[in-house]
Amino acid sequence: MAALFLLTAVTGVSTYTLIWLYLERRGARLAVGRLAAPAVEKGDAKRLRPRLFEAAGEVRGLLTGRLMERLRLREAAARLLETAALKWGPAGLLQRSLALFVMGFLAVTALTGNGLPLAALAAGAVCGYLPLGYVRRAARKRVDQFEGQFPDCLEFVSRSMRAGHAFSVAIELAYREYSDPLACELRRAFEEQNLGQPLEIVLRKLCDRVPSLDVQFFVSAVLLQKRTGGNLAELLDKLAQLMRERFKLRARIRAVSAQGLMSGRILSAIPAGVAVMMFVVNPTYARFFVVDPVGHELLAAGLGLQVAGYLIIRKIVTFEV
Repeated sequence: MAALFLLTAVTGVSTYTLIWLYLERRGARLAVGRLAAPAVEKGDAKRLRPRLFEAAGEVRGLLTGRLMERLRLREAAARLLETAALKWGPAGLLQRSLALFVMGFLAVTALTGNGLPLAALAAGAVCGYLPLGYVRRAARKRVDQFEGQFPDCLEFVSRSMRAGHAFSVAIELAYREYSDPLACELRRAFEEQNLGQPLEIVLRKLCDRVPSLDVQFFVSAVLLQKRTGGNLAELLDKLAQLMRERFKLRARIRAVSAQGLMSGRILSAIPAGVAVMMFVVNPTYARFFVVDPVGHELLAAGLGLQVAGYLIIRKIVTFEV
């Protein structure tokens, strides 16, 4: 049985390698053909774009990148990686997930002698989720750090504008004074505007990179002031004060709901602890969940209900401010 799994793994890796090499060579041939193609007449409306842009659109990359495009997940994954400031790329994220899935599945299969295929699939699914979980955690941590620096930055921009600087100059001064992640995002916004992009597009890109309600308030305030006029410095001061009040309310809610969240974690950990104790004290009685098909079904149902209960408790004690 182990030889069969090893043969399957080797065959899958070889097939993937051959498909990857074929697609890479095909993409390279398409790119070279587009770059070497002769010029077209002016009346051909389909050939008005530069050939380098067309070639860049045709060379898609690896097989995983094309798979994510087919599943329409490439844009969402790219946005999440950009928020987390990771340079993996959507294809790299999928490759890491697939590699960890295969490793987890093969490890449990080898340890159990292919006696628990459902457990092997569950272990592979958990391992495959680890890269995505890491990226989401990194993105959430980076957004929290950005929000913590943002009120002070708005007051700095307001004072700079009162001193006579333009809004773009105030943004430049701000990213020079603050640290990452706020400095990185403001520097990128300033450079994009300095290269000729409209302010509205630059700010909306900032909203996409930093999915925060505070950033949306800031962008809406700046764009509204640009269209209707008004005192932007005073508006930024009030916005910074509002953000600080939201932080205070959020901290108060977190303190009140901490007991409920901890109760949910303890209740979710109790069955796992009892299962470990049963395997230690009376392994013959607990082996029913491992060797009997009915035990497999009961174990899967119990795990599903535990996860559902924890998610419900977490949803109850989570409040959006």
